[in-house]
Amino acid sequence: MNTVTRATPASRVAMIIAVLALIVLAAAPWWAGRADLRLLGEIFLYLSLACLWNLMAGYAGLVSVGQQAFVGFGGYMLFALAIFGGLHPIVAILLAGVLAGLISVPIAALIFRLKGAYFAIGTWVVAEVFRLTFAQISALGGGSGSSLPVDIVRSLADSRSGREALSYWLALGAAVTVITCVYLFLRSRRGLALTAIRDSEVAASGLGIDIWRTKLEVYVVTSAFTAVIGGLLFLQKLRISPDAAFSVNDWTAFVIFIVVIGGIGTLEGPIIGTILFFLLRETLADFGTIYLMVLGVVAIVVMLKAPKGVWGLVRDRYDLELFPLSYRVNTKPKGD
Repeated sequence: MNTVTRATPASRVAMIIAVLALIVLAAAPWWAGRADLRLLGEIFLYLSLACLWNLMAGYAGLVSVGQQAFVGFGGYMLFALAIFGGLHPIVAILLAGVLAGLISVPIAALIFRLKGAYFAIGTWVVAEVFRLTFAQISALGGGSGSSLPVDIVRSLADSRSGREALSYWLALGAAVTVITCVYLFLRSRRGLALTAIRDSEVAASGLGIDIWRTKLEVYVVTSAFTAVIGGLLFLQKLRISPDAAFSVNDWTAFVIFIVVIGGIGTLEGPIIGTILFFLLRETLADFGTIYLMVLGVVAIVVMLKAPKGVWGLVRDRYDLELFPLSYRVNTKPKGD
């Protein structure tokens, strides 16, 4: 008798470990130091950005080098809505995500006319337009940027430790939300359509899948989530400037590195890549430019020796899947 299932023993064990790890991480404000909390929060936010970029590039084929546009947009909207709109920072961040989703629609209508490398360059041009535009807004500090007022910061919590704990929990919640939403989306019918588009756009079109609309939905959703992550990043920093908000190095190059070395087109890849990236960063950060050179060497070696990334190499060798997305046929003897 044959049965079709998605879950595997490995995925069940991974789920149990993930729940236990989440419980431990949620309690981090009571056992971790201040520096550790900030580092963990940064790890969670980078993981979120990596998962979102992986959804676009690894599944929808939208290789963007301009996602810093929405990181910076989310950060600036936090400051603008909190300072001039009088909104609570958390509400401002959520509204920033909605606004980013809305503004991404006309942007998509424009850059979706471009293909391949031209699309990637187009996304970078959009990010530069965003940077130059916000640099001209004197109310937000112009080119030098501005800091979040003290009264807005204190609205988060009365004590510094309370604010740091809240910021940490928001980052952890964002990572869990992004991973869960991406996972559920890929398990849905739309996710199946997206996977078909990734494998072959011609075949997907022949099956009646609306390729343009599916890619638009992915672009809008990832843009909205990216803006929320951007707001959380600059809520941690409490200061923003055009160069920091729209840094292609910080918010796109490092994210692409994470996804590439971890394994593009997999849910496990960004998690593995984020861990490896921060291990390298914390180990080599004191060596200055050598740190960046090592990252480049690692990326080249991985692309040559394991084009599918570290997780792709592990998956192919051991047939592992921690996030059960694929269907599997279990064959049992008739007598059982």
